[in-house]
Amino acid sequence: MTLETPVKNLPLIGPAYAKRLKKLEIKTLGDLLYHFPFRYIDYSLVSPIGRVQAGEIVSVRGEVISIKNEYTKGGKKIQKAVIADPSGEIPVVWFNQPFLVRTIIPGQTIGLSGKVDWFGRRLVLVSPEYEIIRGETQDRKRETIHTGRLVPVYHETYGLSSKWLRSRIAPLIKIFIPGLKEFLPSQIIKKHKLINFNQALKNIHFPKTQKDAKQARQRFAFEELFLLQLAALKRKKEWQKHQLAFKFYLNQEKILGFTANLPFELTQAQKRVLREIFIDLKKDEPMNRLLEGDVGSGKTVVAAAAIYVAFLNNHQSALMAPTQILANQHYQTLNQILSPLGVKVALLTASHRKTISDFDCLVGTHALIHKRAKFKQLGLVVIDEQHRFGVEQRGKLIKKNRAPHVLTMTATPIPRTIALTLYGDLDLSALDEMPPGRQKTKTWVVPPQKRAAAYQWIREQIKDREDQAFIVCPLIEESTYETMQSVKAVTNEKERLDKEVFPDMKLGLLHGRLKSKEKEKVLNKFRQGKIDILVSTPVVEVGIDIPTATIMLIEASERFGLAQLHQLRGRVGRSGQQAYCLLFSGTPSRKSFRRLKALEKITTGSKLAELDLKIRGPGEIYGTQQHGFYNLRVASFSDLALIKRTRQAAEKIINQTKRYPALQARLKEYTIKAIEPN
Repeated sequence: MTLETPVKNLPLIGPAYAKRLKKLEIKTLGDLLYHFPFRYIDYSLVSPIGRVQAGEIVSVRGEVISIKNEYTKGGKKIQKAVIADPSGEIPVVWFNQPFLVRTIIPGQTIGLSGKVDWFGRRLVLVSPEYEIIRGETQDRKRETIHTGRLVPVYHETYGLSSKWLRSRIAPLIKIFIPGLKEFLPSQIIKKHKLINFNQALKNIHFPKTQKDAKQARQRFAFEELFLLQLAALKRKKEWQKHQLAFKFYLNQEKILGFTANLPFELTQAQKRVLREIFIDLKKDEPMNRLLEGDVGSGKTVVAAAAIYVAFLNNHQSALMAPTQILANQHYQTLNQILSPLGVKVALLTASHRKTISDFDCLVGTHALIHKRAKFKQLGLVVIDEQHRFGVEQRGKLIKKNRAPHVLTMTATPIPRTIALTLYGDLDLSALDEMPPGRQKTKTWVVPPQKRAAAYQWIREQIKDREDQAFIVCPLIEESTYETMQSVKAVTNEKERLDKEVFPDMKLGLLHGRLKSKEKEKVLNKFRQGKIDILVSTPVVEVGIDIPTATIMLIEASERFGLAQLHQLRGRVGRSGQQAYCLLFSGTPSRKSFRRLKALEKITTGSKLAELDLKIRGPGEIYGTQQHGFYNLRVASFSDLALIKRTRQAAEKIINQTKRYPALQARLKEYTIKAIEPN
């Protein structure tokens, strides 16, 4: 067996359980061993049966004297057993588990952990965890995994309990761990005072003490961030091996003419970022830069300037976007800016069947990766919302030619800590200034009792000012669970609003499951003013530019990260008019309410992202269905000290990785995978 062995090949698992494990993203033996517990139940107080007291959480070990099913007056089954050791005996009670009388047999040795309570007039162990102990003798005590210790608790799914996971992981650790080799270099283990891999794997699953568990988590947190840092530095090193055959020449006169012909003046931030990009374009080594900026900060114009420089140097450009909506938006914007200068801008998405070869700049979705895009001399690649593409996807486009310059862009505010860890192979530029005339969107958290008044206010704004509004819901269809949580589903919500709230308004519906032509038809109607209110999923988060839209209403806003809410409200007020964002929420927790109220005061994405990192933690900032950010198992992106230590350790060893084949093998697993957007 190796870490790559499929779980279906493991003893006591097989194909049926392998399907369930897949829901927990466990496909291999390595995935199973790295499915770490998120907490431990302390059953380490082992007591003689004769000394247990009411209210205690204890563990006992003894012989099963008897066990039987009894019926209550209501017809329910109770399982009653008696367990004894040399100090005494104690009754045990379970509820509605009739199979126990076939599992627990009189004469067996059993371990029990749970709460001691009064049942009638007797002290009883009520619904304890149980563990049959086989092969134990007076001279040889068997080590338990479900009772009498710190017991690990795992993330579960239907049909896979923590008890089931423990029973499969424990024998693997005993059999498999001795054959695993340490892959971290010995000098790193020594310098950072880490325990070795085998000991850490055993202690994180089955620690004897809380100190053991803490040391194991420290080891794996270091390992996780170190491998991420090393992977990023490795990508940067490999990227720097490639050399362009020439440098881009900057025609200052024509570039100044480009900026002078824009219908607006560039901000100081845009000018600064363009200087950074132009310096890169003049170098022999290809540019690899990440441009971060809020919605509406002018990233597309910056990209257009870089595309124009490539055109002046007789090179083609490609702009890749994650959705057809965003690709269409970029195509329209770039065509408007660049076609008067003689730049041929073309569009290629999944709905286009023909091969495209006559262009200076090709805009598209992942279709750009495939053979229908015929590049003659690709000099510049621009990738928007870059975290939505995996490293492999980006690499395929970049390999279309020898080594083009690459500019990646994102409107998602990424805390610098995360950016430097995930994108350590990129140089960072930030547009931290909004264009003049862009007013701050007024944001309000609307309590349930003011919902009707908010609807009436929206009606007045649309009728009196001829405004348009978005209403964003988090789901496409109702499910039993979500209905219980009172979350609005977009299809049902649109029907309700049509009949009960805005019968006198024209409403449209948009979500990710509509076909491309249907989406474009709805958006065109909205642009033309034929729709007053567009009811949508968060698919409008990027790539939608409706100049007359001034109102953004977000249902179940507590379900979104601050960064995503900030992007959604960036969809309105794009023509300089006053815009409004209304955050509807049911009964948010105190923490959720505090997060939402922050949006009323904080208007910059970077500050909101940092706040969300502190309040919610890194795993929830972006929303798992919306963004392809790496989910950490043990480490935290808010642990700045550990991030710094792992970065320094990675920088010291990056040029010596060939000396450590085991480390190189582990590095292959650390690629950042993209998650398809809704």
